Amino acid sequence: MFDTAIAGSLPKPGWLAETHKLWPRWKAEGDALAEAKLDATLLWIKQQEDAGLSVIGDGEQARQHFVHGFLERVEGIDFEHKVEMGIRADRYKAMVPQVVGPLRLKGRVHEAEAKLLRAHTTRATKFTLPGPMTIVDTVADRFYGDRVKMAFAFAELLNQEARALQADGIDIVQFDEPAFNVYMAEAADWGVKALERAAQGLTCKTAVHICYGYGIEANVEWKKTLGDEWRQYEQIFPALAKSSIDQVSLECIHSHVPPDLMALLAGKDVMVGVIDVASDRVETPEEVADTIATALRFVPAKHLVACTNCGMAPMDRTVAEAKLRALVEGAALARERWAGA
Repeated sequence: MFDTAIAGSLPKPGWLAETHKLWPRWKAEGDALAEAKLDATLLWIKQQEDAGLSVIGDGEQARQHFVHGFLERVEGIDFEHKVEMGIRADRYKAMVPQVVGPLRLKGRVHEAEAKLLRAHTTRATKFTLPGPMTIVDTVADRFYGDRVKMAFAFAELLNQEARALQADGIDIVQFDEPAFNVYMAEAADWGVKALERAAQGLTCKTAVHICYGYGIEANVEWKKTLGDEWRQYEQIFPALAKSSIDQVSLECIHSHVPPDLMALLAGKDVMVGVIDVASDRVETPEEVADTIATALRFVPAKHLVACTNCGMAPMDRTVAEAKLRALVEGAALARERWAGA
């Protein structure tokens, strides 16, 4: 009861890359960088196990950014001539690569990290990929001229890598779709269909992560404009409930998301965000257990997974480590309370 997992990313060690940044520069090149990425992955596998997490991820240590880390292995994308573009409906600006031709994978994207993860833990494993709608919102299109067509082109590539990850022994393949919380009507219209194309044919568990973004200033300021109730999930959850996706990850603690919206995901596993990634304050086990208790009013215990609100990439490493421990301790306290209820 109450598995524990991270949403995806974890802070990169200072010897690997710049710290506290969403698009950090690497500290090495070539073979030395490849080795350092795997060393950092091993470090976080051990840290997650030491904290007591029941589902272990790679921490996205080998990726500069959760979207661009996938795109670097895709033909038809020009990284040499990046352009500035508004991300998530112009919430913030970023330098993004351009799609300039037909999209094809150059080969495997995350084979090294996935096999390393599987080889170094006996616990359940989860690997994250960017979702097709979010990729479309994080590149400049100079070829397709149609967001939906381009999304399905990316979905095919994601499906190829997802099937390969499953063959590597990964137990859960998760697609990250923060764009679902921005383009709600489009998400319900074609975003979920593109997501299902990315997950087509998988027999491992599939998941989608939908949050309100990393704990960076642009996202924090955006949240202040959303009012007393954040009801974005209300438009997309019914479509996801009807979909083939097994698990849905959402933001909960310290958010203004009405908890009753979780009831719209009947039949799905719900990864409830019980750790705030927009604050350096470490939650107490009691706070985590209380958040789980709130979610249990709308999610059956057998379907509830305790998770982080979002990735921790820009966070201080020591804070992230403490928050992982709080996550596990809080879930354990919730189990005790539930058993005694």
